[in-house]
Amino acid sequence: MNVENRKILVLGGGGMVGLAMCRELFERRPREIRIHSLTLAESEEACRELAPLAGTTTLIPSAGDIFGLLHGGTQREKIRSQLNRLTGDDLQGFVLYDLLVSYRPDVVIDAVNTATGIAYRDIFSSAEKVLAQLDGGGLAGGLAEEEVEILLESLYMPRLIRHIQIMYNGMLDAGTRVYLKVGTTGTGGMGLNVPYTHSEEKPSRTLLSKTAMAGAHSMLLFLMARTPGGPVVKEIKPAAAIAWKRIGYGPIHRKRQPIHLMSAEPRPLGSTFSSEDPGAAQVRDETFDNVFIDTGENGVFSLEEFAGITSCEQMEFVTPEEIARYAVFEIEGGNTGYDIVNALDSAVLGPTYRAGLLRHWAIEKMTELEREHGVRSVAFELLGPPKNSKLLFEAHLLRAAYPTMGAVRESTPEQVCVRLNSLVREQPEEANRIVSIGMPILLESGEILRGQTVLVPPDARDEEVTPEKLERWVRDGWVDLRLANCAKWVDRFRRIHEEVKSLPEGDTSSRYLRDRHFWSEAQGIQPGKIVAWIHSTEDGGWRWKR
Repeated sequence: MNVENRKILVLGGGGMVGLAMCRELFERRPREIRIHSLTLAESEEACRELAPLAGTTTLIPSAGDIFGLLHGGTQREKIRSQLNRLTGDDLQGFVLYDLLVSYRPDVVIDAVNTATGIAYRDIFSSAEKVLAQLDGGGLAGGLAEEEVEILLESLYMPRLIRHIQIMYNGMLDAGTRVYLKVGTTGTGGMGLNVPYTHSEEKPSRTLLSKTAMAGAHSMLLFLMARTPGGPVVKEIKPAAAIAWKRIGYGPIHRKRQPIHLMSAEPRPLGSTFSSEDPGAAQVRDETFDNVFIDTGENGVFSLEEFAGITSCEQMEFVTPEEIARYAVFEIEGGNTGYDIVNALDSAVLGPTYRAGLLRHWAIEKMTELEREHGVRSVAFELLGPPKNSKLLFEAHLLRAAYPTMGAVRESTPEQVCVRLNSLVREQPEEANRIVSIGMPILLESGEILRGQTVLVPPDARDEEVTPEKLERWVRDGWVDLRLANCAKWVDRFRRIHEEVKSLPEGDTSSRYLRDRHFWSEAQGIQPGKIVAWIHSTEDGGWRWKR
């Protein structure tokens, strides 16, 4: 349809993709764009940012939880609103239905990450607590009411089904003509071997729940599109990381709070271990300032995290501007080939040529900022899992100790072990930046450097340290400077060298991804590239479908 002089509602309009949608729409001169976010502050900030570009288009901010009730309600009322049979009278009480019928948009663009919002309610932890009560005779003694309510409130499928019911009825009653959803694969286009998860499982139950919800959502939209009398329904489903919003230098935040640097000294490991230990390190007034790339709703990444996740065979990435361009073209009646409602299997939007070009620029810019501020942007442990940060920091320490991979290859594991252990003792700031983000460092002596809080093991309380547990913790998220791990790194660099040596001399074709130029010794040790290689070759976490 022609969007000129039309009313458009952008759900999630304050986010990175939502903003790109609005910028793309301005060229078509819609009459109004209503930018809806979870908070009014976010919507108003988006309107201020977009106002200079809006031209004749009126921007209207609004806010509210599109999965919630219009007038709040008790926990029990919220649960019933998701589980009870839906009637016409019930519709009036939902935020989303009220938004649709009061604004009556011609076009709805849904840039909310619905699958994440629904699946990250942690049904597994809630179920474990209720089951523990049942195992302890909860039926006889009475189950804890609060725990049962939390479990019922976290049920995925009823929430998704209710969301679709409200969306469809609201658009029907509002006379909406086109609905376009920006969905997700849940794994950035990768498969069950995705190495970026926040759990000991690979992949985690929570991540699979997100993908399951994304798939279920697409099938429900497929049914909506086949329903006569309703709006035209389309879904663009990016199958790569989406980036970026801005590049900069400053404090790194976790859960909206700045991370502070800590100072740690080697101490005995002890017979028990706790995730929280205020006496383990001193919290400094200085914030953990570093070079970052802001990927919007997905958080901020370090240079090396960005380099690793966007590397070939990893998630790679697509820009929000491309998503917006394809989405608006579909709304206008074009055929991009990326509408998953029409082609659920083949229409995912994968990594792009433009993103490949811009990736080089982004890494160059972040490298310049590294030099300017005298820091190394290695890992913030916001990408996940902790093992990814562990590997990046281990590679970084090798970079700090040796000029090239060749120098590591030519050293013995014993020499590497001595040099790395000396490095963190003689240059404590190298270690302090690692422990400040929650990653312990295990020394060859058996001592550890750690911050007040560690990420692995999570929520430990005086947990007994056994050899088996220690090896699991080290594997999952501790920087390991013991001899055996140093030997593993020497072997990795030798295997990379053997791979390069095996390539035919003078072959300049497109046959090989990691050729001599890719691993150029002159460029030194590059943690992001190396960890991407580890994920691909050791963990089997690579992609083949683009």
